[in-house]
Amino acid sequence: MSTTQIVAWCVLAVLVFWGVGAYNRLVRLRNAISNAFGQIDVQLKRRYDLIPNLVETARKYISHERETLEAVIAARNQARTAAEHVRARPASPGTVGTLAMAEQALQGSLGRLMAVVENYPELKGDQTLRELSEELTSTENKIAFARQSFNDAALDYNDAAQQFPTTLIANLFGFKAAGMLQSTGSEAERQAVRVQF
Repeated sequence: MSTTQIVAWCVLAVLVFWGVGAYNRLVRLRNAISNAFGQIDVQLKRRYDLIPNLVETARKYISHERETLEAVIAARNQARTAAEHVRARPASPGTVGTLAMAEQALQGSLGRLMAVVENYPELKGDQTLRELSEELTSTENKIAFARQSFNDAALDYNDAAQQFPTTLIANLFGFKAAGMLQSTGSEAERQAVRVQF
């Protein structure tokens, strides 16, 4: 074997080791996105479980506000369905975008429910509603932290997949850009749900 062949084999070995390392790093970062969404998913499930109890408690007092209550449940169901789609493909920009829109609609309908609740002093005084509202507020905070963690994981993955020379491996093996959970609504819709009694 000549010196040129030895150098060529060494360069080839370095490229192969680098390629395997880059591929494994992209896989690890993509899996971190799935893990981060798992944290969001736990909190979303908790929120989705709280909402029917909140609506049922409010229903006792404001049965004539049926449209508002039904809108909250419909928005909850849409958001839950969107979350199930993201659970299957957490790095997909399309499913993540659909979830973001569904979550905006849910937050808007919850905001309208809370505005209605403000008009009913006996409802504001209900212990069960206060406890559910506190749980919902706590859950919203946890969702915000988990969403940030998800976006950080997606950013790390996207940065790695788009930087040269790793982008060569990403393109070769079909690593697509991951979607981030971003607000999709107007400035008024971007306001957090405020629950105060």
